[in-house]
Amino acid sequence: MTDFTMTKDAEGVATITWDVPGKSMNVMSLNGLQELSDCIDDALADDAVKGIVITSGKEGSFAGGMDLNLLAKMKDDAGDDPARGLFEGTMQMHALLRKIERAGMDPKTNKGGKPIASALPGTAAGIGLELPLATHRIFVADNPKARIGLPEIMVGIFPGAGGTTRLVRKLGAMGASPFLLEGKMLAPQKAKAAGLVDEVVDDPVAAARDWVLNAKESDIVKPWDAKGYKMPGGAPYHPAGFMTFVGANAMVHGKTQGAFPAPKALLSAVYEGALVDFDTALRIEARWFTSVLMNPSSGAMIRSLFLNKEALEKGAVRPQDVPDQRVKKLGVLGAGMMGAGIALVSAQAGIDVILIDRDQAAADKGKAYTEAYLDKGIARKKVTPEKKEAMLNLITATPDLDRLSDCDLIIEAVFEDPKVKAEMTQKVEAIIPEDCIFASNTSTLPITGLAKASKRPDQFIGIHFFSPVEKMLLVEIIKGKETGPRAVAKALDYVRQIRKTPIVVNDARFFYCNRCIIPYGNEATRMITEGVAPVLIDHAAQQLGFPVGPVQLGDETSIDLAAKITRATKEAMGNEYPASEADDLVFWMEEQGRLGRKAKAGYFDYDEKGKRIGYWQGIHDRYPLAEEQPDLIEVQERLMFSQVLEAVRALEEGVIEDIREADVGAILAWGFAPWSGGPLSWLDIIGAPYAVERCDQLTEKYGERFKCPDLLREMAEKGQTFYGRFAPEAAAA
Repeated sequence: MTDFTMTKDAEGVATITWDVPGKSMNVMSLNGLQELSDCIDDALADDAVKGIVITSGKEGSFAGGMDLNLLAKMKDDAGDDPARGLFEGTMQMHALLRKIERAGMDPKTNKGGKPIASALPGTAAGIGLELPLATHRIFVADNPKARIGLPEIMVGIFPGAGGTTRLVRKLGAMGASPFLLEGKMLAPQKAKAAGLVDEVVDDPVAAARDWVLNAKESDIVKPWDAKGYKMPGGAPYHPAGFMTFVGANAMVHGKTQGAFPAPKALLSAVYEGALVDFDTALRIEARWFTSVLMNPSSGAMIRSLFLNKEALEKGAVRPQDVPDQRVKKLGVLGAGMMGAGIALVSAQAGIDVILIDRDQAAADKGKAYTEAYLDKGIARKKVTPEKKEAMLNLITATPDLDRLSDCDLIIEAVFEDPKVKAEMTQKVEAIIPEDCIFASNTSTLPITGLAKASKRPDQFIGIHFFSPVEKMLLVEIIKGKETGPRAVAKALDYVRQIRKTPIVVNDARFFYCNRCIIPYGNEATRMITEGVAPVLIDHAAQQLGFPVGPVQLGDETSIDLAAKITRATKEAMGNEYPASEADDLVFWMEEQGRLGRKAKAGYFDYDEKGKRIGYWQGIHDRYPLAEEQPDLIEVQERLMFSQVLEAVRALEEGVIEDIREADVGAILAWGFAPWSGGPLSWLDIIGAPYAVERCDQLTEKYGERFKCPDLLREMAEKGQTFYGRFAPEAAAA
């Protein structure tokens, strides 16, 4: 079983085919690196070989990147000096790709090398592009579904197998920045226009073979190996290059607020590498790559945003003994913003949708949401008129409940009132098939309570979407006390159909995500009542990596919604409800008509177009600014602990059964500090003993909401981590 095989033909072309057994897409492993190296050595040493073509045996793709377990193995194999293991392992990859790039050339004359081309059948990501960048010409199939790029920055690292150094020298720092700093992936034709690849053809292997047989010696010398090479756009001390690097530094800091290690390390590698020769630049890249890998942030991000997210999407928590439950026909009750969004993403997945509302006009309005979305896609040339027509044909907008008679899944998205939901449940259950699963899209109402209206509580489940449905990546699935495994499997299979990431939680007030988000907003509101500047609160959160601060988030989600949730919680909890000044502020804002962005008045002032123009100063008439503002770290820790302690309590109480879901859910639902890997990963980074110490200090200063959960205190005493104790592999041990 080999990853790379080589054939040689009568014309002198050696074709190296990458085809990892048992994988739908190639990934690079340690064995694969050695096999590729052996193939290259063989071909370069064989006088009968005139040129080499590297391609893939996978239809529609070249490679999906590196096997991230390879990085962990490098670290582990180095024993007490993991940094050395990572650096040396990275330099071995550089040596292999440099061997391909130099292709046997004389180091002084650049003569005598053999042309090496890459032929990509489709998608090439990460090492799947870094390897072709080391070849002398890149041919890609004209496959519009393919994507080419270097997405490593999205999981907390950067291209460390020479991709950073080569792309900057190929395109210049400015030209390379969208691919290195934003992880942009392009279709083949756009990749060619951007300079990532050289040719887009119908048959890349045939074109590559033809090229290597006709290539001249000058065709295979990379610009940076040729005499007189100058970096496109200028090196750091060139007048134009200086401005590029100053601008890039400001841009990265502006976008990341310094919270993410990888972009800073990437910029350092690019800047320092641009001042030296190519081979020294590779060593610098390897040094900064090692630095990022040694930072606990990168491991946490890789684990949550790649490994755990992928595992959940592949059904890691799906009941194993339930047959395929993919949805054929979906009924959506309620054509408001949420129902319309659910209809849209379902039609995108090719599912027939019956969209129900009280009358034809309301139902049509819900369907029009999809039409408007597709019209925008047509304007941007991302959707064809034919695709628009096909998708709209999948959505039937009607007030007629009888149209639900052959649905296999119902998602109720009506008004957040238990009586309204109960009435709709009973009406619909009288029409739908006996085996149809019924789901509620409620964001706060306990599923077990809503299921009381159902004749089939084992087939009743929560499927909680986040707004806007078409943009948010996460869907929270809630099991009621009587929810059965088929309902769970149905919900999971549906969420996977619409290409979103599912987490499954047990029923409890606010489920999991809102349980953590609400205290985050409440803590910010409490701070305002204490005289803390709203701008300090928001900036403190942004410097932790949150996409927006909690004060701004309050305006985006609307203040009257916060007031409504507060009233409903008070009513449900009675005397146990922990009232605070934060409630008074929310109710007062509601009375003032300052309901947030939708009202063009909230914690911010807005212009006529709804653009924020600054924090509303009138709030300080009621809650004056404190003369002495708190320390930034104090504000940040209040915001972090208000969320992570709820995540711990959710695990402690069994609301969360798999810690992977706690971390992935937090990042995807409300943007919890992605660099940390999620709330439980963050606690592992800072350590349970420190977390307990800070809990006790915050409790003494601010109140019982910061009381340390028993589980966390126990873990501190035992020297445990969450992933050491609760990760699936730990639980199975």
